[in-house]
Amino acid sequence: MQLYKKKYIIAVLLGIALGVALVTGGIFAYNLIYPETMASAGNDQNKQVNLTSTGILPTNIPEIVDKVGDAIVYIETTAESTSPSDPFFNDPFFRYFFGDSFSFRTTPKVSKGIGTGFIIDPQGYIITNEHVISNAKEINVTVIGFDEPFKATVVGKDFNLDLAVLKINSTKKLPYIEMGNSDEMRVGEWVIAIGNPYRLDHTVTVGVISAKGRPVTIPDTSTGKQRVYKNLIQTDAAINPGNSGGPLISLDGKVIGINTAVNAQAQGIGFAIPINTAKEVLDELITTGSVTRPFIGVALQDLTKDLAEYFKLKEAKGAIIADVVSGSPAEKAGLKRGDVILKINDTEINNSNDVSNIVSKSKVNDKLVMLILRNGQTQFVTVVVGKQS
Repeated sequence: MQLYKKKYIIAVLLGIALGVALVTGGIFAYNLIYPETMASAGNDQNKQVNLTSTGILPTNIPEIVDKVGDAIVYIETTAESTSPSDPFFNDPFFRYFFGDSFSFRTTPKVSKGIGTGFIIDPQGYIITNEHVISNAKEINVTVIGFDEPFKATVVGKDFNLDLAVLKINSTKKLPYIEMGNSDEMRVGEWVIAIGNPYRLDHTVTVGVISAKGRPVTIPDTSTGKQRVYKNLIQTDAAINPGNSGGPLISLDGKVIGINTAVNAQAQGIGFAIPINTAKEVLDELITTGSVTRPFIGVALQDLTKDLAEYFKLKEAKGAIIADVVSGSPAEKAGLKRGDVILKINDTEINNSNDVSNIVSKSKVNDKLVMLILRNGQTQFVTVVVGKQS
């Protein structure tokens, strides 16, 4: 009897061991044949965590809008002109992209313009686009929470940067939004645009930064000039006429751009001025009303291979002075038409853009020591940077 029990126990243990071996071997074999199944199952939780931890699907947009929305203002301008009666047509970007596809009455009248801006401090300073308030005789600013619009004054403006600073005065505390750092923003990051497109005040749209450093040139028919933008942020957040001057906001609730233009011939292509561009000139706009630009007074031409051979230069590097402005710092320094600029302050010049960049980064009264080629001989000329009038 005891022998029978021993045999029974041994048989049960062998059966259990065999079952464990079969299950383990089956799992091992399944993993060898279908490794991706286990891998994906194991990563499902990780993927879900990554989606939220990296901000791929932002969920804090309502909180940001609640926090900064009151600082975004509605701007309405009044001007006497013979411009079309529709206020959207007064926006040069709207006219440029939509053109003659719209027919408006053009009789002498008081014209209205609309746009957006944002308050940057409790003192009531507002940033917007220069084209929003250009030629305006009266500027009214509507702020959420205040019964009547404010009469705004233009503190400073700059056509080339398309920036303007307005000022409103209030006895009550004004809301404001902080300025961020546009240089730190990366392509693909989420952004929020808030503005007043087609008078639909405080419209919120969301997108990503599509590109940085975009150059855009748009004719301004109201002045006959061109607005040349060299460093715009491109975004697919919806921007329409009336959004101009409004903020492009990062997910930390700070302004990183100023919404400026939209390409109506495409979908999801809008542009904004980097906020760092505004920050560089903000103090100057507030204190002096304008932006001082360095100036030497030369027209330049790139040095081609044929021109390099003509000047007996080994390489097509340098910038030829095509013309010199009368009475300019360049003329006072003795620069002449036909001189080839080879170096400025020990920096080699490859083309005319190099000269323009060095001058633009200089300050008024800075001295630029230029190595030039004239009549086959090199010589140094010192130019004192002046101010563009």
